[in-house]
Amino acid sequence: MRPRSGPDLGSVWAQRLRQLEQRLRAKEERIVVLETENAALHLKLAEYQGLAGRSTHEVLQLYSAHGQQQKLQRNSVVTQLHGAIKRFKQDLKSLRSFAFELSKKFQRQSQTYLYQILTAVQGIQLQNEAMQIFQIKAFDLEQSLQEVTERYEKEKQKRRALHNSLVELRGNIRVHCRIRPLLPFDTAGHSISQDRQRTFSEKVAYAADDETVLVKCSRPGHTSINKTFQFERVYNASESQDTVFADVAPLLTSLLDGYNVCIMAYGQTGSGKTYTMLGPQLENFPFSIEDESELGIIPRATQEVFRLISEKPSGSYWVEVSVVEVYNNEIFDLLAKDSCGKVFGVKRDVVTNREGKSDVPLLTHETVENASEVLHLVSKSLQLRVRHPTLVHAHSSRSHLVVTLTITTVDSGENFGTSWEEEQTSQRLNKEVSCTFPQKMRDNKSTSSSRPSSPAQLEATEKMKQVKTRLQLVDLAGSECVGMSGVTGAALRETSFINRSLSALADVLGAIAEQRSHVPYRNSKLTHLLQDSVGGDAKLLVMLCISPDQKYLTESMQSLGFGTRARQVQRGQVKKKNFPVPSKAK
Repeated sequence: MRPRSGPDLGSVWAQRLRQLEQRLRAKEERIVVLETENAALHLKLAEYQGLAGRSTHEVLQLYSAHGQQQKLQRNSVVTQLHGAIKRFKQDLKSLRSFAFELSKKFQRQSQTYLYQILTAVQGIQLQNEAMQIFQIKAFDLEQSLQEVTERYEKEKQKRRALHNSLVELRGNIRVHCRIRPLLPFDTAGHSISQDRQRTFSEKVAYAADDETVLVKCSRPGHTSINKTFQFERVYNASESQDTVFADVAPLLTSLLDGYNVCIMAYGQTGSGKTYTMLGPQLENFPFSIEDESELGIIPRATQEVFRLISEKPSGSYWVEVSVVEVYNNEIFDLLAKDSCGKVFGVKRDVVTNREGKSDVPLLTHETVENASEVLHLVSKSLQLRVRHPTLVHAHSSRSHLVVTLTITTVDSGENFGTSWEEEQTSQRLNKEVSCTFPQKMRDNKSTSSSRPSSPAQLEATEKMKQVKTRLQLVDLAGSECVGMSGVTGAALRETSFINRSLSALADVLGAIAEQRSHVPYRNSKLTHLLQDSVGGDAKLLVMLCISPDQKYLTESMQSLGFGTRARQVQRGQVKKKNFPVPSKAK
């Protein structure tokens, strides 16, 4: 028979102790009853003794009163009284004997109960000692488990680092998935029964772990099927903006290392894309929130880029920003200004230049010196972005937003192998040019119009070696089902263009994955604009945003399928933008 564990034996002894205490209390109550009876008998005995005394006194009085007449009678009365007294004495003796026996029995039982209590206490002490031993063993096991967990986390980080290296070598697209929490509008605005509403509000998408999405697929009359999707990172509904950006931030270091970077949010309407990319959208100023932990990827990435630049030599970098939206398959420059300096959206076109790269002629690039200037420009642009309420989302974005930060890295190729005076002169020219270019760009509408005006600046420009890298932050419009969103008229036309552009993006990824000779970038202005980032000229991260609600199961499965196909795309290793090799002086 297996010994019971510490907690079970402790509970058994505790129960046994309670039983013994109950029995002891019962015996004590019995003793109290017997003592009460004994006291009653003593009172009765005293009463009889008083009665006997009174009787004797009466006999003496009668004897003295009647004298000789009562002598004969007195003898008989005295005999009766003596008999009664004798009986009383016998009863008293019997009561005393019974009380003595009862007292001895009580003492024996008290000793027995006391022994049992002491035995129980000793058993409990032994159980406590055993429990302490078990607690020590449990603590040792917890420490061992913690050590194993730490080793597991380290190995998981190593595996993730190796996986990221493999992704770099293959040129795969990184795909992260974020599951938003259930929100009040998930059940609002639909004229359906309460039973169906409860069914629709059921949570079906979960984060099984930090790399796996579990979806419960069920249909009426069919067995529920669980489907899993693997991604580089999966965020559950409780994970914060800080956690999301912590996994995005390492990509930004690549900007100053000579790589283009693109971060793109994809998902259905109302799945949390704009919240993930921008943060909570307030009416007046999107980034004027007291709690910075709510900021999205765009403001955080901007701050991180300028933080990284601040660690580099002064004047070796400058940053330009452009903001465009793709609305109804047309590109609009959201930083363009009229003659009065007021920002308004101007239609632009996207072309392919001689190098085979996509370009937007006459696009406005504003030179910025800090993150606040970038966020101010983005905020003004967001006021021009098209939004339209639907049954799915009250502030649905009806266009794709693309915020581009262009980082120009400046270096002089003649600093190697030159004399000290030449090196100092080169550094001075470097500072002059790096200070002159941004100022000229702030004065002009477009970077294409920035040219050094003096011969000295022209000569300095020729000596400068420049590399431009781009950070594209894309908040895609959400795909939606017309029947569920309830849009009509112009909004229906917007939905058609949105779905077609997202379908074109999926077609482009499919063509790249299948290594077709022709990739249909020009099927949509969106894919043409993002041709360089999607086609392999940038490190691309797709942030899938899905709703956990049963009501949006079809749209969530479509988004997860898009992310799965995107992970399988192998574009080849992303090329680094290197500085041109300086030619030898003649």
